Amino acid sequence: MPRLLLIEDDLTIRTPLARALRDRGHAVAAASTAMAGLRDALDDRPDLVVLDLGLPDLDGRELLRMLRAVSAVPVIVATARDDETEIVRVLDAGADDYVVKPFTAAQLDARIRAVLRRGGASAEVTTLAVGGLRVDPRSRQVTLDGAPVELTPREFDLLHHLAARPGEVVTKRELLTEVWQIPYGGADKTVDVHLSWLRRKLGESAQQPRYLHTVRGVGVRLESPGGGG
Repeated sequence: MPRLLLIEDDLTIRTPLARALRDRGHAVAAASTAMAGLRDALDDRPDLVVLDLGLPDLDGRELLRMLRAVSAVPVIVATARDDETEIVRVLDAGADDYVVKPFTAAQLDARIRAVLRRGGASAEVTTLAVGGLRVDPRSRQVTLDGAPVELTPREFDLLHHLAARPGEVVTKRELLTEVWQIPYGGADKTVDVHLSWLRRKLGESAQQPRYLHTVRGVGVRLESPGGGG
């Protein structure tokens, strides 16, 4: 039974949503403030967190950053904020998915199951190797020529997705859909920014690529410096 932590300050939403998720087979704990939610997340180690942004003591985006600094627990943001810029910021801050109120318990349950499936699949994959690059999805650690590479959760997910398809051109649309879970256009810049950060950490640049090769107008390809993936 998946263990969920629901961080939501509105009692009229929190109580019926927790009940509905329990009816769908989840064990649900709930918190009404950001700091209580952070404490529960660290103490109880849930399988997934459902996070509202409009909390009374701290903005949910700040809580997400704090949580990401100490935990890789999947987080689905559930909020009334539907501005695309805000959605991108929250996903970039480390959220695994974003659902806009109002939504049904069935819709949220489907998102939860999808995020948990992705996490379970990642845990079963062996270490990926492309040239001197090693990507371990179990420990979420990356090494380059034996040296550790420190990545943010989103940078790791991006690199892992590319490393699973060495030598193939992956479109920005696919990256937005599979890594950021954004099923619509208008946010390609966030992919470019994260690719730039990844290149810097891999000791390369767009002008002098080693592993990450941009295919103008199409997407990006990850391959070993010797070619061939």
